[in-house]
Amino acid sequence: MTVRVRIAPSPTGNLHIGTARTAVFNWLYARHEGGQFILRVEDTDEERSRAEFTDNILSGLRWLGMDWDEGPFFQSQRLDLYRQAIQTLLDKGLAYRAYDTPEELEAMREAQKAKNQAPRYDNRHRDLTPDQQAAFEAEGRPAVIRFKIDDSRTITWSDMVRGPVTWQASDLGGDMVVARASSASTIGQPLYNLAVVVDDIDMAITHVIRGEDHIANTAKQILLYEALGATVPAFAHTPLILNQTGQKLSKRDGVTSISDFQKMGFVAPALANYMTLLGWSAPDAAEQFTLDEAAKQFSFDRVNKAGAKFDWDKLDWLNSQYLHAMEPATLLELALPYLQEAGYAVDAEADHRWLLPMVAMLAPSLTRLTDVVEQSRFFFTESVGFTDDAKAQVQLEGVSPVLEAVLDGLTAQSPATIDDLKALVNDVTKAQGVKKGLVMKSLRAALMGALQGPDLMESWLILRQRGFDIPRLKEALTLS
Repeated sequence: MTVRVRIAPSPTGNLHIGTARTAVFNWLYARHEGGQFILRVEDTDEERSRAEFTDNILSGLRWLGMDWDEGPFFQSQRLDLYRQAIQTLLDKGLAYRAYDTPEELEAMREAQKAKNQAPRYDNRHRDLTPDQQAAFEAEGRPAVIRFKIDDSRTITWSDMVRGPVTWQASDLGGDMVVARASSASTIGQPLYNLAVVVDDIDMAITHVIRGEDHIANTAKQILLYEALGATVPAFAHTPLILNQTGQKLSKRDGVTSISDFQKMGFVAPALANYMTLLGWSAPDAAEQFTLDEAAKQFSFDRVNKAGAKFDWDKLDWLNSQYLHAMEPATLLELALPYLQEAGYAVDAEADHRWLLPMVAMLAPSLTRLTDVVEQSRFFFTESVGFTDDAKAQVQLEGVSPVLEAVLDGLTAQSPATIDDLKALVNDVTKAQGVKKGLVMKSLRAALMGALQGPDLMESWLILRQRGFDIPRLKEALTLS
């Protein structure tokens, strides 16, 4: 048997991290088993589905490094297939038209509530006579189509994550609506549970891998697979992603979409790596790996049943590891959009000579790509603001002659390498009869406007290439 799995996002919002993690698990299993990974877009919600959300989902999956073998398929283009399946259920006597009005359904729920009963449809229109149906049609009542659920059934399956699962059909809320607003001659909009089963049958899906919040749907869908005479696929219900309080991660927790994580400066390999660890652990206890490396080891016996808490510190650490190991040219390409969005005047081609060493120097201190904006700030302006500590440093007795000597040396020697700059510092130290630490600390304060920052000599060379070092030193002298 060839393993065939699918990811089926709904384009009613941007790609959510929960959906993306489900996609990762599907992709890992397909690649581990040498199977196929299918992409299906469940866009039958006409009011909420948007083309821009579809684009966001597809680009997000690609950004994370997941390719698909078939698709994308769109449910909105497959409505006839669903209606044929519904007609088959009607012809078999396994579904029927129900004409309840919203007011009647609400009265039924209120009566159940008054008796402390769980809300459910009482199947009152399951056995309407032809005359009763005709009378409702004559009133102009629209009908939904309901699938008959035998309350006496016990539904069981062997879940690849949770083991044996048992569900009582009597807990499924009565006969299930599979199509809206139908008449005697038409079938209205097919609903999720019916459409997903028809799609999985048509696409020969062998394994359905999704979040545990779908377990109740699984029980309903197994009944539909059976009613349509199809083989029931294997199921794996993965743990939910939880916030720090143990609740399901939601928009209330802030960032939840993959595009939001991109904006925050996370790189794709790190985020994909982290999502793999949300509910799964590698046999060798490794924490840093590519998707391809994870696929070689992936199995559901190492997927946890318990929810996976989202840990920002862990994600930050992973992201920093990828940034620190990245080739400078790659890092520069990824960092440029953040620099440009911050308003820095930067031309990647024209400024390549100093931009590349800049990002190489900053890389070991980066946690997210956004950090490059603040850490590189003093490379993008001729004049720099001074912190109180930096201002106090350049105002110390004996610092002005040091900075003036450095300025004289720059004019006389025109240093062009780090070794040249180091030699200039040594010359000034000896000529002024001061400690080298005073010279270095004063230079940092004057050139960077702060007493902390990246490597001084590398930074100075970049500032020199930019033509910023002499104006900075002159500005610092005006403070003394």
